Amino acid sequence: MIASLNNWFAANIPLIQFFYGQVYFIMGIFVLFQIRQYSRLNLARSLPWLAGFGILHGLYEWGEIFMPIQVAYHGQGFETILDVLHLIVLALSFASLFQFGVELLRPYRPHWRWIKFLPTIVFLIWIIGPFGLGFIFIRNLEIWHEFANIVSRYMLCIPASIFSAFGLIRQVKVQIKDMNLPQIDRMLKLAAVTIAFYGLIEGASVPKGSFFPASIINTDSFTAAIILPPFVFRSVAGLLLLFAMWRALKVFNIETERVIHQMEVEQVIATERERIARDLHDGALQQVYASGLMAQTLSKHVVKKNTAEVQQLMQTIDQAVEKLRAFLPQDNPVMESVDLIGALQPIIDEARQNIIIDTFWRTHRVPSLSPDQTRHLKAFVSEAFSNIIRHSKSNKAEVMLYCSNNHLHLQVKDFGQGIAASTDPGFGIKNMRDRARLLGGTLNIKTKLREGTTLDLDLPMEEIDASHQTIDCR
Repeated sequence: MIASLNNWFAANIPLIQFFYGQVYFIMGIFVLFQIRQYSRLNLARSLPWLAGFGILHGLYEWGEIFMPIQVAYHGQGFETILDVLHLIVLALSFASLFQFGVELLRPYRPHWRWIKFLPTIVFLIWIIGPFGLGFIFIRNLEIWHEFANIVSRYMLCIPASIFSAFGLIRQVKVQIKDMNLPQIDRMLKLAAVTIAFYGLIEGASVPKGSFFPASIINTDSFTAAIILPPFVFRSVAGLLLLFAMWRALKVFNIETERVIHQMEVEQVIATERERIARDLHDGALQQVYASGLMAQTLSKHVVKKNTAEVQQLMQTIDQAVEKLRAFLPQDNPVMESVDLIGALQPIIDEARQNIIIDTFWRTHRVPSLSPDQTRHLKAFVSEAFSNIIRHSKSNKAEVMLYCSNNHLHLQVKDFGQGIAASTDPGFGIKNMRDRARLLGGTLNIKTKLREGTTLDLDLPMEEIDASHQTIDCR
């Protein structure tokens, strides 16, 4: 039975190696498309290195299959070039995994900042030593190839798997645990265990060498002890890693949804605060003012012995007015004007935590509008960013403010998938159109599939109250 199983593996090595390489290559491509530049998680900034490891490792394994074909076609003189490239790809794949683990450990303490260069340092030592000097002093090409291969696994692969496993566990403790996502927690721990297992198998299944421990613990001894060849276990590790990362990287979608929800909640709270402030100013505060005026009139007609009581009544009313004013926010409608750009900046800064935003303020003077106008414009921009983050699949946006033909234009542009002509406008678009109408302007939407969408709020200058207008369109 064992002999038959070994014979089957020996006969199907090219097929298994192709599958093995495909597992890691697909994992790398998948991770590459999951990279999120705007995420707050340290994991997002480390993913390019994990993607590089998967793609390069897949190419290395495919090289084992296609190199003999190329040598047979181009001749033996081509074999040395292929061997050199093959080993470099292997070492670069391990170095990428090493860097992935190191990046996961950010931020470093001051005396540990040098650690970010550790993978590069180890790779250069391997290039100069076992790879470069080994090629010069080891005359036999096959022995040199095995020697450089073994040392790359000891120097790069084993520490890379240790750092990566430790880094993933640290991510769970530092950032994921606070998000209260037990499923993501489990998947990242599974990925950590899988990478550690992969490193153990790679270290225990090196080519048989003439030095310890490769002379004792190698591919031949591993297969003899476990029966199955090591690349079977490495393939299983690759599949588990692909599954774990596929489930774990949903954390970016959850993170984005939470940020959008928080933006929406803050927008609702801000709108409600402004409404309450307006009602308080126009309703209760005005009534208390009126009561104060009535008390002043009454004080002129009361008898002398009641003057003290009337004065006390007026003081009580004044105190009530001061307390009511204290409930009004600083940017409530009592203010005469509001700096538009200053009002928009916090919304832009909040959205920059999710996407890259460029701003272009192309006005000779900064617009200064009424609080009510500014409130609608703030809500318009907040709604636009919410739609971009939620629907556009764009990682970049632009905000532009300019004047043209006595019209003020506020543009918000993304570079995403665009809006299909058959798509019914959602509540976000309807809300933005309503706010444009309340401002006395119009909302123009320009969209093209896979090229993005531009929202242009066109506000006629005459619709801006003259007492707040400081816009120079030169």
